[in-house]
Amino acid sequence: MKKKFGLTFAVILLFAVIGLADACLVVTYPNEYTIIKQFGKIESIREEPGLSVKLPFIQRAEKIQNEVLLYDLAVSDVMTKDKKSMIADCFVLWRIDDPYKYTQTLSAQKSNAEFRIDTIVYNSLKNVISSLSQEEVISGRDGELALAIRDNIGDTLNQYGIELLAVETKSLDLPDENKSAVYERMISERNNIAATFKAEGEEEAKEISNNTTAEIIVMQSEADAQAQETIAKGEAEYMRILSDAYNDPEKADFYLFLRALDAAKKTMTGDNKTLIVDETSPIAQIFY
Repeated sequence: MKKKFGLTFAVILLFAVIGLADACLVVTYPNEYTIIKQFGKIESIREEPGLSVKLPFIQRAEKIQNEVLLYDLAVSDVMTKDKKSMIADCFVLWRIDDPYKYTQTLSAQKSNAEFRIDTIVYNSLKNVISSLSQEEVISGRDGELALAIRDNIGDTLNQYGIELLAVETKSLDLPDENKSAVYERMISERNNIAATFKAEGEEEAKEISNNTTAEIIVMQSEADAQAQETIAKGEAEYMRILSDAYNDPEKADFYLFLRALDAAKKTMTGDNKTLIVDETSPIAQIFY
């Protein structure tokens, strides 16, 4: 009987020790904060992962996440500066940066945090898009719009211990009934811009061509003048050589002799090699 009572007491004591250990020990994982509260007030915040202790029954532990979180905003209608309706679908990446502020202001409730994020991000989205035309919104979907929304929010969420990491637009589209008209207008505007660039390019090409033609004419005129000057100098030199030749009797006789031979050579063409000349002919003089 005593043995059975001792065994029962040991089991009860074991459970008591386990219960006390569970009430005293706190395990903090790498992806969470542990908030230790005493009588409803924050006593301490355990950020380092591992095992720690708390006062049993007096203090209690609450867990909040210490990792990057995603919040998907509801699809909503927004209006551009030129009064065009668009459909925005966004999501937010955020994390708890200050667990003390987060717990104090939002009661450590994720739903409260998401409500604040939803309100602030939607207002920023609406304000940014309302300051842009529909065309600017569409052209800014490669990242410029998301950056403008993030900058507009600034550090508003810091008061809740929340760090806003990114605001991204999954889709930012036109209502179905407006898509065709808007895209056709944008295509028309792009075509007009392209036509303007083409006309300006053709005008510039024509100007370059005219300038080049004028330069060619000037260069050709200068080349012709230089050629005429060279020809004139050559003819003058030729006349000077002839003059020198005729001034010297021996050179004059030799020159006449060569001219007579050339004349005889040109006269005797074909099969007829007979040359009949008058005795006064210069050709006849070379045979005397």
